[in-house]
Amino acid sequence: MKGKLDPSVRQALVEEGKNLKEALIGLEEDLVELTDKLQLEAQSIPNATHPDVPVGSEESSVVRKEVGSQRSFNFTIKDHLQLGKELDLFDFDAAAEVSGSKFYYLKNEAVLLDMALINWAISEVSKKGFTPLITPEIVRSSVVEKCGFQPRAQNTQVYSIENSDQCLIGTAEIPVGGIHMDSILLDSALPLKYVAYSHCFRTEAGAAGAATRGLYRVHQFSKVEMFIFCRPEESDKWHEELITIEEDLYASLGLHFKTLDMATGDLGAPAYRKFDIEAWMPGLERYGEISSASNCTDYQSRRLGIRYRPTPSEPPPTDAKKGKAAGGPTQFVHTLNATAVAVPRLIVCILENFQQDDGSIVIPEPLRPFMGGLEVLSPKSK
Repeated sequence: MKGKLDPSVRQALVEEGKNLKEALIGLEEDLVELTDKLQLEAQSIPNATHPDVPVGSEESSVVRKEVGSQRSFNFTIKDHLQLGKELDLFDFDAAAEVSGSKFYYLKNEAVLLDMALINWAISEVSKKGFTPLITPEIVRSSVVEKCGFQPRAQNTQVYSIENSDQCLIGTAEIPVGGIHMDSILLDSALPLKYVAYSHCFRTEAGAAGAATRGLYRVHQFSKVEMFIFCRPEESDKWHEELITIEEDLYASLGLHFKTLDMATGDLGAPAYRKFDIEAWMPGLERYGEISSASNCTDYQSRRLGIRYRPTPSEPPPTDAKKGKAAGGPTQFVHTLNATAVAVPRLIVCILENFQQDDGSIVIPEPLRPFMGGLEVLSPKSK
């Protein structure tokens, strides 16, 4: 086009250029559509599983550890709903009118207990080198998907915001997972350990029955979540560290619980291996899940684009080309997440396990400094 051309030749080239541009627009539109289809297909593929994970449905899960024993009561025990009513701690009826079923108001000392659990958990986990965070509670749908959740799927647990590309979070795992999205981390900075407080929102689609009554399964709750970005060869070690932190937290509260190595059928898409902790809830007359710890290997980091560049074992040669990144190719980090405190379920445990025959509740000792020294919740005088 720059040279001297016959006008007819020049015009033919101009037309060809226009045609190429229009064809390119069409190809780019096709590429976006195909990329979306590929993403949907890829989302249906779960992570690989650790060779030691039990194969089968949830019932095939194996108990790794058991701490404490079921408390024996010499009086008729009550569940947390009855205890909460007598102690004036909850109001489910007013919340049902205002918001719908599976919502609640916390009242009086239950508010102190909620905040004590949060502050105690953050305080204890921070001592282990975790950086405290308070996260956004509305995130882009694409980030939810990249973390391995499906906000638009049937029976999804995710609340999507209409006419937007945003969702309410079901766990702080999602915004913390996204904090280093599309970045290359320094090898020297790993592991990055966070302890994050947030509210969580879940549709609880398909959940019903007496086993889910009261605070056990609700649409909104407070939670403290641990999250680690680490080198691939260290993720198994950090998984053990996370479950140990959880076990130490719950043992210090005096709870009876068991730790399970969850079977393949209960892992969910992102988890390579998952340990659950189930605590005894005497009022509900069963064990209930209070936390889990998952090693997601590079399942989330591949989708989120989180890499690191390993430090070379030997210094680069002196004649290395200037400007070329030292340290070789980047690798995807591994991500892990674990619950420090899911507040409503721990309130259930505390009320039901530490109830007394006069209707009072003994507050576990580690929580007392976070409740202004309060040791016992006593029934209100009529």
